[in-house]
Amino acid sequence: MPNEHPIRLQKFIADAGVCSRRAAEALIAAGEVWVNGSRAVAGQKVSPGEDKVTVEGRIVRTRAQPRITLAVHKPRGLVCSNDDPHNPDTVFSLLPREYSRLRFFCAGRLDKDSEGLVILTTDGDLAHRLMHPSSEVVKRYFVSLERPFPSTKLRRLVSGLTIEGERLQVERAAIVNAGPGGTGTDLDIHMHHGKKREIRLLFAALGFPVRRLRRYQIGAVRLKGIPLRGARQLASKEIEQLFRSPSTPAAEFQATAQRASSIHED
Repeated sequence: MPNEHPIRLQKFIADAGVCSRRAAEALIAAGEVWVNGSRAVAGQKVSPGEDKVTVEGRIVRTRAQPRITLAVHKPRGLVCSNDDPHNPDTVFSLLPREYSRLRFFCAGRLDKDSEGLVILTTDGDLAHRLMHPSSEVVKRYFVSLERPFPSTKLRRLVSGLTIEGERLQVERAAIVNAGPGGTGTDLDIHMHHGKKREIRLLFAALGFPVRRLRRYQIGAVRLKGIPLRGARQLASKEIEQLFRSPSTPAAEFQATAQRASSIHED
């Protein structure tokens, strides 16, 4: 049945499970998307069920996907990509069999060498909202370093460094179980932006290579209780908790840093 309200073309493509909205925008800009025989333009709207849309020569069929959002415990060695010819092992291999025919998006990536909480969803709008910088969704990481990190350098992590023309920094940082000299190899890191390999690059620039990195929380949703390579479907209330991260007083932040060590398993 035709849709009474036209929607943006990139949303239509994402809802059909072709690719993410960001990828759809890139395809439109590249001239790979056509509507009713004419090349699509940025900002264009279409009416599902009425307009004929093709992407790279293939007709986009509208299909209603159930909205499913999963919290997944990603191990090291998997990439967060739907299609990477150089890395056939992806986080999507962790999807339960009953979801194998659905199109999922990875809402916030972890690099191949990192592990922990990843959100996979069939809801393109939710994925876009989670990844958009304006949402400022806080992610929390447990980081283990090759050698002890001094507490005197914590301010450098927060003030940030410019590396290859890009500003890298975290919002909060604390040493977990610091020794008598105020040093430790384990840190609790909070940040909301998360550029590619940002934490690893930041520590490496300070001379402290990362040995292991695990994301244990996104918003108010925690990794705890999800086994390695396991997945848990989130209820509507839990999905909203992804965007909830109230300000944490300094004392509570330190306590959170101590609790973070309990989830660092071998």
